[in-house]
Amino acid sequence: MARPDADEDQEKPLDPEVDKLRGKLIRFMVVNLGLLFVALMVVIGALVYKGRKAPSATPPLAGDIQTPAGEPASGDIVLPVGAKVVSQSLSGDRLSIDAELADGSRAIFLYNVAERRLIGQFAIRNK
Repeated sequence: MARPDADEDQEKPLDPEVDKLRGKLIRFMVVNLGLLFVALMVVIGALVYKGRKAPSATPPLAGDIQTPAGEPASGDIVLPVGAKVVSQSLSGDRLSIDAELADGSRAIFLYNVAERRLIGQFAIRNK
């Protein structure tokens, strides 16, 4: 038994004017999607280019310290009486010394090797 609405469910042929408009809309959509894809590829290409050409963000090595030609760098680093060096670290032209002081407390001394001077002293305390 056939439904009475069966004829209405089938698509009717489009009017030629509507068919032309539909074709124009499809072309418009394809062109815009193509332009969007090209723009996306340009942005991705720019990001890849910038990523490959970016300078490395590594700090200067300890060997990069500028010293006078012909003469090795030398100088005195004065720590408080009774202080013992626990550790030291060199980064660029900065030297940090972790020292245990005579009273048992600890402090970090920060020196500028190029200028041969004390930059700062930081006490290490427990809360």
